[in-house]
Amino acid sequence: MTTYLITGASRGIGRALMAGALARGDSVIATARNPENTNWPEGAEVHALDVQDQPAHRRLAEVLGTRTIDALICNAGIYLGRGRIGDAAFDTADWQATLMTNVAGPFFAVEAFLPHLARAKAPRIAIISSQMGSSARAGGGAYIYRASKAAATNLAVNLAKDLAPQGIAVAAYHPGWVRTDMGTSAAAIDVEESITGLLQQIDDLSMAESGRFLFYSGEEIPF
Repeated sequence: MTTYLITGASRGIGRALMAGALARGDSVIATARNPENTNWPEGAEVHALDVQDQPAHRRLAEVLGTRTIDALICNAGIYLGRGRIGDAAFDTADWQATLMTNVAGPFFAVEAFLPHLARAKAPRIAIISSQMGSSARAGGGAYIYRASKAAATNLAVNLAKDLAPQGIAVAAYHPGWVRTDMGTSAAAIDVEESITGLLQQIDDLSMAESGRFLFYSGEEIPF
């Protein structure tokens, strides 16, 4: 049985990853900013966590004590500012909230839960990024989100190098354009297809794969 810690598990891809892991008998520690506002599936262990709050990560790490985490999935994310240059969509507050959630949030999680990962036989960290952060696939617009996901991928690659001596594998993943609240109903794939692929990729993540940027299907994404 694998123990996952999944941030941002109250909706969308995070909730589907949690449900998929629980359905196959794995253990899930789920986090959400306001867990009391969500109906959680049976078997989920849920903790309140604002991923922008570094001390909150440390407090949760203390609550978890000497438990082992096999796979940390840094999923929590927001998408603000969908316009293009000149649109009134890119104010300071949106930049701050997005970068703190999408970039600092994964860093805080990795920093706090490293001792729990170190107890695992094959510890893994998955940072949910997006192909929208790929400079090779730049499409213009959505500058805040694109910049944050480029930074999240860069974070994953650098963590992979620094954590290699500890045997902790790290990779960044694009979940696909998924039909969720964030992805909208116009998206290309359903949640089930995305999370089936993601869970398989995360389960297969090894030191040989560490530092890569991959689609949910396992294909390499040019960065």
